Amino acid sequence: MMRTGKVPRALALILAASCASSTNATLAPRPYYMGFASTPPRLDVASVLRTIDEWTPRSDAALLSLTPPWKAMLADTNPAVIIKREQVELVKLYRSRGFPIIAMIDVTDGLAREREAPELVAAGRSIKEAAVQTLYKEYVVAVDSMLHPEYVALAMETNLIRAAAPADVYDAVKVMTNAAAGVLRARQSASRLYVSVQVETAWGRLPATGQYVGVDADLRDFPFIQALGLSSYPFLGGFNEPSDVPIDYYSRVRGNSGLPALVVEGGWSSGSVPGVSSSPQKQARWIARQMELLDRAQAIGVFQITFTDLDLTSFPVPPGSILPLFAQLGLVDIQFQAKPSLAEWDKAFARPRIP
Repeated sequence: MMRTGKVPRALALILAASCASSTNATLAPRPYYMGFASTPPRLDVASVLRTIDEWTPRSDAALLSLTPPWKAMLADTNPAVIIKREQVELVKLYRSRGFPIIAMIDVTDGLAREREAPELVAAGRSIKEAAVQTLYKEYVVAVDSMLHPEYVALAMETNLIRAAAPADVYDAVKVMTNAAAGVLRARQSASRLYVSVQVETAWGRLPATGQYVGVDADLRDFPFIQALGLSSYPFLGGFNEPSDVPIDYYSRVRGNSGLPALVVEGGWSSGSVPGVSSSPQKQARWIARQMELLDRAQAIGVFQITFTDLDLTSFPVPPGSILPLFAQLGLVDIQFQAKPSLAEWDKAFARPRIP
């Protein structure tokens, strides 16, 4: 859906530029969608709605960040009931604003890839179990059939899971995602399937190996994918300045796969965190640099999970959690006051998008 028609790319660029309004006619077109998830600065409905309202004028797609509701499903709640209760109205809101939906389903612990999802761990269960894998497949089918996302990721940061988690956990991720992909194909789903890979891990920076390792194993282990999601937090990968990030940082990961690439999570902290010195100005320089990387990779999308910073007093932060590392990724603060990075994002969004 993000690349349609048979017009040659060079001609599409010319047409897009010539058809642009007088306001943006001099701006280079962009081939990628831009958007955010509904993650609010505080855990209340009013904050969610305001967050979406604030980023709507600077987005042309919506990110749907999902974790299987393991606790409820293990208690015999049908996944369709949960989707109807928690996601259907949100997706209706996105559709009313003309947004295509980019969904991603996280099957392990998003803040600790060496571990499984916290609800599964608390219940003493595992994705290695056939029964749990069946629940996952049922959840994937419910997401696809009820929400109809244009793109859906069946797992996140697969290369980091492979590097950090026990081998049998990674093997389970392979089995369950390939099985779910087969179910969706049999149902003739219109969603395009993908997994995401962690860019710093592909470059040998997280964990630090000193060598580029790429994502060939992911392309082999998840042969169903029709796109390649990218997760990228260069400030956690040892880069001191955005300008230090290589211009082929995304394009090299995409390689010669022929798969369209889209950044589905990432960012640069506007404040210093343990081991990393940063500032709002440095974050703004990252947004500008990221757009250069996207252009080089001919990416089809760029998303941030957070538009705002996170008020950590409103979020459960268990001891040892790395959530504070990601609390200042927003382009606005917890009071919705703009940071310098917002102007850089808006500058990129003003470029006419190539259909």
